[in-house]
Amino acid sequence: MTQRHSELATTAPPARTDHQAAYGPGHPADHQAGHRADYRAAFNAAHLPMAVVDRTGHIADANQALAELLGSEAHVLAGQCAADLVDLASEARTWQAYQEVLRGRQARLRCTRRLKHPDGHSLWTEITLGPVPGSDTGDVLLSVADISDRRDLQARLRHLQMHDPVTRLPNRALFFERLSAALEASSYGQSGTGRIGLCYLDLDGFKAVNDTLGHRVGDRLLTAVAGRLTQCADQSGYGRTGGHLVARLGGDEFALLVEESTGTEQLADLARSVLAAVQEPFDLAGQRLSVSASIGVVERMAAGTSATGLMQAADTTLYWAKADGKARWTLFDPERNAHRMTRQALSSTLRPAVERGEFNVEYQPLVDLESGAVRGVEALVRWNHPQFGTLTPNRFIGIAEEDGSIVQLGRWVLRTACRQARRWQIEQPSDSPVFVSVNVAVRQVWDSDLVGDVAEILAETGLAPQLLQLELTESAVMGSAGRPLQALQALSDMGVRIAIDDFGTGYSNLAYLSRLPVSVLKLDGSFVRGFRYEEGSHPNPADETIVEALVQLAHRLGLTVTAECVETAGQAARLKRVGCDTGQGWLYSRAVAPEAIAAIISRQVAEAAGPGSGQPEGPAPHPQV
Repeated sequence: MTQRHSELATTAPPARTDHQAAYGPGHPADHQAGHRADYRAAFNAAHLPMAVVDRTGHIADANQALAELLGSEAHVLAGQCAADLVDLASEARTWQAYQEVLRGRQARLRCTRRLKHPDGHSLWTEITLGPVPGSDTGDVLLSVADISDRRDLQARLRHLQMHDPVTRLPNRALFFERLSAALEASSYGQSGTGRIGLCYLDLDGFKAVNDTLGHRVGDRLLTAVAGRLTQCADQSGYGRTGGHLVARLGGDEFALLVEESTGTEQLADLARSVLAAVQEPFDLAGQRLSVSASIGVVERMAAGTSATGLMQAADTTLYWAKADGKARWTLFDPERNAHRMTRQALSSTLRPAVERGEFNVEYQPLVDLESGAVRGVEALVRWNHPQFGTLTPNRFIGIAEEDGSIVQLGRWVLRTACRQARRWQIEQPSDSPVFVSVNVAVRQVWDSDLVGDVAEILAETGLAPQLLQLELTESAVMGSAGRPLQALQALSDMGVRIAIDDFGTGYSNLAYLSRLPVSVLKLDGSFVRGFRYEEGSHPNPADETIVEALVQLAHRLGLTVTAECVETAGQAARLKRVGCDTGQGWLYSRAVAPEAIAAIISRQVAEAAGPGSGQPEGPAPHPQV
């Protein structure tokens, strides 16, 4: 054998394995086997806890990291139910998704679970399930990541985010989160009373503390108040460790949320204790401070209540407490709130209503008490509201004065009344035409050119200034100076009559009567009602004495007197006896449409003309409609 042949013999390849004999060298099966070996080595050496779960949900293999995490051994975990080890069956949705992953209908599942270690401590984990890479058996790879440190950090950050840094109380965000959760729990009909209560508190006078003593003292005061509120809640059984919450909503506003309340009395007791606690003096930085609080209290069934609705009710009730004088608690009143809601609805639609022509004017006669003839009429505006029906002035004039729409509305009423008075004058000519009296709000004097408006409307309608009377309330006229007084004087110089409405209910400053350009006093109805004979009783002589004195005083000052709210013939007779000039009230007529006033005027003209005038006679001594 040659040397070359010998070298070839000594370097012959090693014997082939079975699979090499079957498939030949370099077949993909070699690579697959190597891949599995590498994968298993990585699986066992990995620091991430993992396990292979078969299609039945049992652990086929687990690495050492998972065994250490669960306080066990890897071989002990094999064969155990994976769902039991990592708590996948405690939540229906997660359990359903897990089953879908095992069946191959869902590729992946990720969830968070709190697991209990055998030594007693708990840890938060993130569970991930997905198919084993390269496996054709349908096995699933389960990995368990310890996220306890991340959860602790998140909890600390959430605490900072959800708590007030000054008082350490839960803040507005946490309060609304708890409130929404409480309402949601009640909607599912869980055990309990199914009710919820809220005390919404605002400190009275806190701004003065901040402004005079500084924000540092203000913050100390807020912290002290928070402590007392928490103490009240704890003593009443509503502390933050229970199912209830004390929170600072911002500024000097606090809230005490009572879940599963038992009724309004429970919330009223809590409000009383809170108010008493806050009113006790505070000793801060060597200073003794005294504050109080206004508290809005709401208690109701949770079903059908939203967080927004509950807070709106509480805020409204808190406003009532402040409006009623502060330093008190007020319980939510549905009827009062309905009135507020109606008022708000009217306020939002008042200005457009003028443009849409929803208003009309009715007229109530002003009757001469001596002759029984109609001398004038008062124009009274009505709002034909599409939702609330016909509304009288007491329902919307105050709103119009607040938002300024009284200027636009008042100008429309003035023009309508003057145009109507001129029409009566043209249709029923008379030596004594009926004048029209129009109410004017003080804001019309301040916010508009009332003198210019009156002059323009009189010129436009052709009505003589002497046939227009403007009524202002006593509180608006008394104390007038500057622009209002100049406007009244200019109107009087123009020939327009000025009347003081509801005289005797306001300032009753008689000294002003001699200096103001006033022509008429209209006595408030409260004086006239004292003239009425009730069954089994007699009129109060003091009322008649007061009215008689006012009438005499007015006459000496050159003023005429009109009595409002005349309802009986007896009242009219007594008013006539004391010298009152004209009367107005239901005895003569309610406020009626212009056509009814035209009929009264027509009858009066016919009576004045006599039998031979060809006009029908009017038998009625008073122009009742």
